[in-house]
Amino acid sequence: MKKLILILSIISITFNNCTTNKGNFEIGDKTFLLNGEPFVVKAAELHYPRIPKEYWEHRIQASKALGMNTICLYVFWNYHEPEEGKYDFSGQKDIAAFCKLVQKYDMYVIVRPGPYVCAEWEMGGLPWWLLKKKDIKLRERDPYFMERTKLFMNEVAKQLSDLQITKGGNIIMVQVENEYGSFGTDKPYIAEIRDIVKDAGFTDVPLFQCDWNSNFENNALEDLVWTVNFGTGANIDDQFRRLQELRPNTPLMCSEFWSGWFDHWGAKHETRSAEALVNGMKEMLDRNISFSLYMTHGGTSFGHWGGANFPNFSPTCTSYDYDAPIGESGNITPKYYEVRNLLKNYLPEGQTLSEIPDSIPTISIPAFTLTEMASLFENLPDAIESETIKSMEFFDQGWGSILYRTKLNASDEEQTLIITEAHDWAQVFLDGERIATLSRLKGEGTVKLPPVKDGAQLDILVEAMGRMNFGKGIYDWKGITEKVEIQTRNKTTELKNWQVYNIPVDYGFAKNKQYKKQENTAKHPAYYKATFTLDKVGDTFFNMINWSKGMVWVNGYAIGRFWEIGPQQTLYMPGCWLRKGENEIIILDMASPTKPETEGLRKPILDVQKGNGAYAHRKLGEDLNLTGETPVYKGSFKNGNGWQHIKFGKTIDTRFFCLEALNSHGGDNYAAIAELELLDEDGKPVSRQHWKLVYADSEELDDANNVATNVFDLQESTFWHTNYSKTNPKHPHQIVIDLGEDKKITGFSYLPRAEANKPGMIKDFRVYVKMTPFKLK
Repeated sequence: MKKLILILSIISITFNNCTTNKGNFEIGDKTFLLNGEPFVVKAAELHYPRIPKEYWEHRIQASKALGMNTICLYVFWNYHEPEEGKYDFSGQKDIAAFCKLVQKYDMYVIVRPGPYVCAEWEMGGLPWWLLKKKDIKLRERDPYFMERTKLFMNEVAKQLSDLQITKGGNIIMVQVENEYGSFGTDKPYIAEIRDIVKDAGFTDVPLFQCDWNSNFENNALEDLVWTVNFGTGANIDDQFRRLQELRPNTPLMCSEFWSGWFDHWGAKHETRSAEALVNGMKEMLDRNISFSLYMTHGGTSFGHWGGANFPNFSPTCTSYDYDAPIGESGNITPKYYEVRNLLKNYLPEGQTLSEIPDSIPTISIPAFTLTEMASLFENLPDAIESETIKSMEFFDQGWGSILYRTKLNASDEEQTLIITEAHDWAQVFLDGERIATLSRLKGEGTVKLPPVKDGAQLDILVEAMGRMNFGKGIYDWKGITEKVEIQTRNKTTELKNWQVYNIPVDYGFAKNKQYKKQENTAKHPAYYKATFTLDKVGDTFFNMINWSKGMVWVNGYAIGRFWEIGPQQTLYMPGCWLRKGENEIIILDMASPTKPETEGLRKPILDVQKGNGAYAHRKLGEDLNLTGETPVYKGSFKNGNGWQHIKFGKTIDTRFFCLEALNSHGGDNYAAIAELELLDEDGKPVSRQHWKLVYADSEELDDANNVATNVFDLQESTFWHTNYSKTNPKHPHQIVIDLGEDKKITGFSYLPRAEANKPGMIKDFRVYVKMTPFKLK
């Protein structure tokens, strides 16, 4: 009897302890309520795949010491289901373990499970194998897409639903989809995703959706919390004005307050003002507005996981440093201290900031030569026969490179090779000699061929970079996506009968090659291998300044892509993946290094460019010639922020659109535009999917990435700005857009840059449209 009483007592104590650990998180009157008390969410956005598991705790500790009370995270579908039906939540992918580590430090978690996440991540988090179904409709109520979404969400819930705060865990909110207003308007789709999230088991905490203040109403559901995303410098009143009109008693939250920005290959390294960041955070905190700081720590898009922007294909760098308060390697930055000095003033009564964790040691590694080489062409896998060109996905390949090989008929005249379209970086070889390199960034797709003998071997090697992660660009098939043709003076012929070779990014594929000692670098794609010895380990940054383009594996870990055009010239190597004694490194160089040598640096190089990629939109000495052209509209923009809508009063056939800024409200010589939309016959925005910027008289490319394509990049926080670092060109300023297809328009919408009282606020303007290109002189 005594034994039974003792057992019952233990059960009772255990039950009571579990009960006291449970809590609730609710929506109150103009505030969130944590266990019945007002609560301001101060969230740090961290991405577990971008941080080595061994360093998860360090980054969480640093976020806690910054003054945050919550961690916000995405769940990356393609990371957990790389092959259809094969789920992985183990090791580095153990998201439940990450959330439990957060709870160890008395912090809460906001989960954003998608299915789409953006995050400058490969295909926005959607799995590549969805594209094996050619007619699939992504982020729509396509039966197959919804079926796979539901299956994945159920797997996520198996990992996380028991970690909701009501069950003793620390998850307080769950997001439904992500920034859908930038993709489309489809409330029934959002409602179905909401139901999938609920049915999976996320029923005990508030569900929310995030968008921008300009489009959140398009898909807003009544039973979800509405939050708004914006960046530093934004007018806080303007961002929340419409939301407060519709829901005066709702808690306000900026679900992504952008601390910096991400880097593109070929463009300048992005930075954002610490002062503007702190001022925006203070304004929100003084008004009890919750926020998630995106990013608090960006980390690294290891391996092949970096995505690309849309509508102009613009791949993102391996480093996701983001100019965040916690740097790429977990280092504490000056921006961190400024944010910490602010947040220490907004702690609950009686609390103090925790200690900043010690930095992880860094080491330098003396320069060493990679002495073994394996030519790619001499180490090809088995060929697949294909009569016609098909994309990489058709051959059941998700990432890496793909080689298309065929034979040519004899020709004694020059011919043109037309590739439609190569995604993303292609090299053309004729009988083993490289004759051209084509970059999707620059829209290149044709090659002049010399006279050839019968049976000449044509090789087209295409490297896939990240799939586009934004807008309609998520339909981003890789390899050659349509066809290859030969054009002569008399006819155009499609090439057939291809041998296809799949070249994945797997470490096993890179390692299993016939490496040979070599003295000279190859003049064609090759793998290079070496070992280096360490007497101690620590974080380091491999210097890739000698190399052209490719990927690196160290001790079996794919640490990322490199590209000589920059701005990133080093690759972060976590010390936890190194070992005392012998270490192995393999580098795939898709072209050829200047010398096969690297070294480990103690600091990264993130801001060195070689050329400017595809970003300049005016050739030297080129001018737009509007002589004889008649504007279809003349007008003036209002002074201030927010969208302005211009109606022509008639319908106009358009292929090429020119906006000419004549002066500015501030009397300065500059012009700036955050976004442009053209309006169709119903007054709705036309698709911007095929737009190309064909001319800009001036762009700021040196001190900032104020490139002209920012006017249609679907990002309201980025903008075109005329050059101010080297020249100060006077008005007028023009940009010309090729819509890529004939359209009927009735007007346009203009969004000035978000910051108030800044230069470049256009006042008077003229609009020109044509069905044929504008003349350049």
